[in-house]
Amino acid sequence: MHILGITTETHDTGVAILRDGMPLVVYEEERFNREKHTKRFPQQALAAAFDGYGLKLSDIDVITVPWNMNSYRRTIGRILTRKLPHSLNLLWPEARKTTALGAANMPLRLKTALGRRYGFQNLPRLVQINHHNAHAAVFFVSPFEEATILIMDGYGDESATSAYAGKGNRIEKLWQDDFFDSLGMLYSCVTEHLGFKVFEEGTVMALAACGGPTYLDKFRDVVRLLDGGRIAINRDYIGYDTHGFMRPFAEKFVGLFGPARRREDPLTDHHRDLAFALQAVVEEAIIHIVRELSRRHPSRNLVLSGGVALNCVANARILRDTDYENVWVPPIASDSGVCLGSTLYYHHQTLGHRREYTMNHPFFGIQFTDDQIIEALNAAGLPYKRLSESDLLRTVAQDLAASRIVGWFQGRAEIGPRALGNRSILSDARSLKIKDLINARIKHREAFRPFAPAVLVEKVSEYFEFDQADPFMTMAPRLRPNKVDVIPAAAHVDGTGRLQTVERTANPRYYALIEQYAKLTGVPVVLNTSFNRQEPIVNTPKEAISCYLRTEMDVLVLGDFYITERPAQAMEKAQLAFAA
Repeated sequence: MHILGITTETHDTGVAILRDGMPLVVYEEERFNREKHTKRFPQQALAAAFDGYGLKLSDIDVITVPWNMNSYRRTIGRILTRKLPHSLNLLWPEARKTTALGAANMPLRLKTALGRRYGFQNLPRLVQINHHNAHAAVFFVSPFEEATILIMDGYGDESATSAYAGKGNRIEKLWQDDFFDSLGMLYSCVTEHLGFKVFEEGTVMALAACGGPTYLDKFRDVVRLLDGGRIAINRDYIGYDTHGFMRPFAEKFVGLFGPARRREDPLTDHHRDLAFALQAVVEEAIIHIVRELSRRHPSRNLVLSGGVALNCVANARILRDTDYENVWVPPIASDSGVCLGSTLYYHHQTLGHRREYTMNHPFFGIQFTDDQIIEALNAAGLPYKRLSESDLLRTVAQDLAASRIVGWFQGRAEIGPRALGNRSILSDARSLKIKDLINARIKHREAFRPFAPAVLVEKVSEYFEFDQADPFMTMAPRLRPNKVDVIPAAAHVDGTGRLQTVERTANPRYYALIEQYAKLTGVPVVLNTSFNRQEPIVNTPKEAISCYLRTEMDVLVLGDFYITERPAQAMEKAQLAFAA
């Protein structure tokens, strides 16, 4: 049985195919059309999924979408009538930056889009799945037989925060909060207030570590902690419940925390301190919710999903400051994963099939053959060497130990917003200067943003105050004090590191590379950041070559192919092609 999940009419569009309960592909459209957080119909992702596995639309039994339009329409009606006439401002397109109100007609437009491409006859049945149900359904591929599930995002079709209990092949909703009592929406609005774009919340999380508690007590009045583990956003401070992003904050907020920063304005202590207050209060709210969940429900396992679950600092605090023993966050916690979640919900919750699969790796993206890699190298005019695996690992480990910067492109692309070892830029975690070099020569991003340590799973507790696997880079625990100077490039200013644990069974080549580096240096940790330059993570050999030629990384590795040269003609061609 093939179930096709499609996300469209909102940000992070994409497709997933579930074959007899096993994820076959999860393709994000932004990786194909090169537009971050794209809202476009995922036509390239869908075509690649069908072509790569020899499928046709007639092979699909059911199509699932991660929104329930009846629920969504009822919610729209409720929020528009709640504060008339001011709430009518939410109808303006400028008020919304993610899901459009027009998405209420999504099923019809989806059928039309599919019909035009594949024919209107015999379109598969379309099933709508509640948005938070789709998020919660990642429980079905978690390592837990039973768990509490917490969903926190900007908003779904009914609410922004909800809790579930999961056991076997069933999930049950426990409660949900009001639509506008949303930590995700608050974080996004403050992100924009600080001069960053929506979806740059991770930048604000990094900035928060550079700030101090100037506004902390005042900001605690914005997010109120209620009895029973619930929260409320103080409506005296916000305007997004009536004006959306056109006027997200009331005069009281601006009076206490200052006017919005323009993107070109310099960052000051004021902005750093506001970021600190936001992050600290959101952490306090999450801990408040989680502690009550832990008190009321017996499971010692917690699954987190929704965009707020990308807050790796808060996630690490849950393990440190609550009595949950195990916390699992999927690599696609945000809306990039709800296309898969909708298929999982239908397969298990609706059809009642047993669980037979655990997601222990993130590699469900596209892959390329050696012939395709060679074709891309020849087209770019790049000289290359083809090495045996042992020679390749030894050579690249020596490069890393010498603080060279390596573009590492292997196998199937990882899914989600973070590079996890197949589309990564790697370097030497022991070199403090390497962070500045990568920023200056490749990334061109804010200097305060950290890079990630990738550590052999057996060594994680030796370097971090942390003792569980985290293969998807979803936690930022503290480094042990005696290790900060050993891997300074991987330590954030607050002494944390957004780590990735690497297991041999999940990614044998990546594990072996770090193992070789450890033999040379005595350190089982390498620096990892996404393979890109202010663009979506590279998806194809051509894009990896382009990024290599447009930057100053030292080495490019595509599968078994090792590249260090940069012919001037190839560099000029890459710059012109990217500009076009």
